[in-house]
Amino acid sequence: MIRVSILGGSGYTGGELLRLLSFHPQVEIHQVTSQSHLGEYVHQVHPNLRKVNSLKFSDPGQLEPVDLLFLAVPHGEAQKKMDDFARLAPKVIDLSADFRLRDPVLYEKWYGQTHASPQWLSRFVYGLPEINREAIQQADYISGVGCNATASILALLPIMQAGIMDDSSPVTIEIKVGSSEGGASINDGSHHPERSGVIRTFSAFGHRHTAEVIQAFGIQKLWLTMTAVDLVRGALATAHLQLKSGIVMKDLWKAYRAVTQENPFLRLVNEKRGVYRVPEPKVLAGSNYADIGFAYDQENNHLVSICAIDNLMKGASGTAVQCMNLMMGWDEMAGLDFPGLHPV
Repeated sequence: MIRVSILGGSGYTGGELLRLLSFHPQVEIHQVTSQSHLGEYVHQVHPNLRKVNSLKFSDPGQLEPVDLLFLAVPHGEAQKKMDDFARLAPKVIDLSADFRLRDPVLYEKWYGQTHASPQWLSRFVYGLPEINREAIQQADYISGVGCNATASILALLPIMQAGIMDDSSPVTIEIKVGSSEGGASINDGSHHPERSGVIRTFSAFGHRHTAEVIQAFGIQKLWLTMTAVDLVRGALATAHLQLKSGIVMKDLWKAYRAVTQENPFLRLVNEKRGVYRVPEPKVLAGSNYADIGFAYDQENNHLVSICAIDNLMKGASGTAVQCMNLMMGWDEMAGLDFPGLHPV
């Protein structure tokens, strides 16, 4: 057993960490903090944890040493006190965007501000096991993953791993996202009367998660477009790109099967009939699985690659726990084998 604490446990990702860690066979939750809910039981904020977890929110300034510390604070906060956090725990997993990009110049470009602790950037490993598994196993500091970046990277992974994309091809990824991506804080865009029934493009290009995909694969001609849909949980990435001349369906099946066989949380969804012929987020609610699929216009070498995830799980807290498992040398799927719900 190891002792873990969560700094910032009142948001959606903090709540998901609490849910997952409460049932993890090798973890004891020591503290969970919240300044705004100090002294309240966690189930008063996360009602699904009633009779599951009896902890109360503690003061963020009163953190005690633990074996591993999860940081679930708003973007920009972890980098200000990283030296302090490292003294409290030998292993740290930060769910924010603070340490996702290795280059401080790129961080300033995409986030519009100078990084407060640039010396820490090189010490963090980007926390997506499907592209960094070996490095994560050896790491003490893991960065969070952007939910939209996760869906995009996993949509492209079979093609990039097989080396069958046309090197001159631009890549355009349309990502449809649920309202939970906006977090637990209320804003004009997440206000229910303004959100209900919506299909609203809120970032045609230039979204910050674009930088993570560029960093992962080195693709320079890359555009991500974000569209809000009437959904609470979930992200669906639909990537358009050109393949090398001569690629046939057999090559694609081989590429997609290879990544799903190598990665326990990737599932190939490409059925010829039925309702669930392609990936869709709804059936992944509460799950750390990512469903990937594709459609191919062989005449024009045009591929559409699709990835569906639960943005709070595979796009955040689920992957964080997956990284913890790898860091500790445990079964990668420990505490994460829930497959999702149907119907929802």
